[in-house]
Amino acid sequence: MSEGQASAGTRAPVGRPLLSLTLAALMDEVHAHSGAVYLLSPDQPVLEMAVMAGLPRAFAAPWERVALSAPIPVSDAVRERRLVWVGGGEEMARHYPRIAMVLPYPFSLAALPVATETKTYGAVFVTWPGSHPSELSDWEREHLTAACDRLAVRLERAAEHSLPLAHEPDLLAAPVVGGVAGSLGAMEAARMVSRLPYGLCSLDLHGRVAFANAAASDLLGVAPDRLPGAHLWAAVPWLNDPVYEDRYRAALFSQDVTSFVALRPPDTWLSFRLYPSTTGISVRISRARTVTEMNRAAAPQPGVGTDRLVTITQVLGLAGALTEAVGVQDVVQLVADEIVPAVGGQGLVVLGSRAGRLRVLGHRGYADPLVVERFDGLPLSEPTPGGQVLRTGVPAFFESRGDLERLYPALQTHPSEFSAWAYLPLIASGRPVGTCVLSYGAPHRFATEERAVLTSLAGLIAQALERAMLYDVKHRLAHGLQEALLPSTLPALQGIEAAARYLPATRGMEIGGDFYDLVPTDGVAAAVIGDVQGHNVTAAGLMGQVRTAVRAYTAVGQAPDEVMRSTNRLLLDLGVELFASCLYLRLDAVRGRAVMSRAGHPPPLLRRPDGRVRVLDLAGGPLLGIDGTAAYPSTEVALPPGSLLVLYTDGLVESPGVDFEDALAELCRRLTELGDLPLDDLADALVRHGPHSADRLDDTAVLLLRSVPR
Repeated sequence: MSEGQASAGTRAPVGRPLLSLTLAALMDEVHAHSGAVYLLSPDQPVLEMAVMAGLPRAFAAPWERVALSAPIPVSDAVRERRLVWVGGGEEMARHYPRIAMVLPYPFSLAALPVATETKTYGAVFVTWPGSHPSELSDWEREHLTAACDRLAVRLERAAEHSLPLAHEPDLLAAPVVGGVAGSLGAMEAARMVSRLPYGLCSLDLHGRVAFANAAASDLLGVAPDRLPGAHLWAAVPWLNDPVYEDRYRAALFSQDVTSFVALRPPDTWLSFRLYPSTTGISVRISRARTVTEMNRAAAPQPGVGTDRLVTITQVLGLAGALTEAVGVQDVVQLVADEIVPAVGGQGLVVLGSRAGRLRVLGHRGYADPLVVERFDGLPLSEPTPGGQVLRTGVPAFFESRGDLERLYPALQTHPSEFSAWAYLPLIASGRPVGTCVLSYGAPHRFATEERAVLTSLAGLIAQALERAMLYDVKHRLAHGLQEALLPSTLPALQGIEAAARYLPATRGMEIGGDFYDLVPTDGVAAAVIGDVQGHNVTAAGLMGQVRTAVRAYTAVGQAPDEVMRSTNRLLLDLGVELFASCLYLRLDAVRGRAVMSRAGHPPPLLRRPDGRVRVLDLAGGPLLGIDGTAAYPSTEVALPPGSLLVLYTDGLVESPGVDFEDALAELCRRLTELGDLPLDDLADALVRHGPHSADRLDDTAVLLLRSVPR
């Protein structure tokens, strides 16, 4: 095989740094100060950062490898094959809150696809300082588009010739190492710097110290040989705070002069002024004498720390708490408890929509609830800020009541105890699911950083609210199903009083498979109580089938043992792989007899007319749905007038760590103590005092049958 016939796998990579040179030329043409090139992965819908320029790659670490579906500018540019422009911090907070949360600095960004008419190769983004106009000029747009088109053609040619791209290092200004050049002018410049009474320090784009004069070392309290090559906040322990590092990042992104003061222990405040450029940052350090004297004059207040809008700990805590929120009201309460105080607010309203109308899902902090509730049911087309934000998904901030009334004059007649509002769209799965309204008792200025943080927090709330709304819908449907399957009332029977209660578990979907029924037949009554395994819609549906089957087998006159065998075969035929316990009986009040059959169900209790209570030891068979050949023998029990039968499911007696026999003895004792209460009162008392009645792990059903003396 000749050299010209070498396979693609043996071809040399593209010789010149194609991506780096293209990016550098592009940034120079449009005067951008940072940028990056992404390439589309050949086997996945993923964009991978190939080269970055102007800023350390660590600044873009969360987006080194991003899915095409990700809500960020480069992904949008590729998916939609268009230029994406973000004209500043507020626009970033509105459209890309995740980026604004990590980089809450004033800068503009343009992202473009690198694509030919037939194939997409990747994307490019470039950024400008916050001083850039909010609109992209025509000449900038033309230069950006032309450069990306040229890069796409070059990548297409490289692909046609099977030329792989060589690894290219990021483009950063080389850090200054060693001393300055040995010319007379340079030596004099060094002498001049050393004579200045304030500290001077040079940082590269990574924040490493490239030069520091003697005054800087003295002011920082660090030996001169420890500074060169080290990160400033790492070499100076009392500067090792994210707040100070954030100022360095802000200076690089915005390219604006940035300053801050920091306390050098024990009581000396220093002033830092950062002068950024595209090659690094020059830092001027001096004593902040005014701040030092003010703090010496004022008594220190223990426990007072840096005032931050929302700490990372609070964000993580809220995210964790929201994962545990079950219903909509849980979400409302968590936001009221965790977010409203953290951002300095005093009130909260959570809005949703149904059938084209605004719905108040919950509110907190309003002295007069009618102020909020009058908006409930308004058409979304009405000019209200809550409806506007919910429709458009764009946040709105009103720093005073005057700001609100200028845009919504109709609200002038509506009294309010609040003076500023943040209307945040709750967007989940790409669609608005509601609006979170934070209310402030006094006029409030929403800085760009605060708007970005609030908009990002709204994303967390939106995901929790979407889950909660879905849960509430399922909860209502499940309860509707269960209510339809259980008897709404018990029939009136001659010679028998009856009462029943059902309590769902307080965890999960609050729905289960416990059931009961009372069926009148010729001269007697049939009663059944049971428990289908599980606490979900499937269990509830199977419970309905079992109850219907028992009624049908009763109607055709089957004896108790036959009813149980038939129901057992039905469960096996259904193939649902769920089991059920069951207790079935025929009660003849005239003869004072009851015939019972049991399938793995807790034994019933009998309280005799003299008040004594005993557990009925009935023969029985296994759970229904296990063995198709199982037998369920029946037992006849005497039931003299005034006797009370107590049928129940295991939720009434079972609890973790308690022996079943002890729990059964406790139930007998309660039944004795309660005496001859009216049957409804007795049923309430039994379920009210059951184990863990406020936090039930299982459903509870009780059916009481009393033989009435003639």
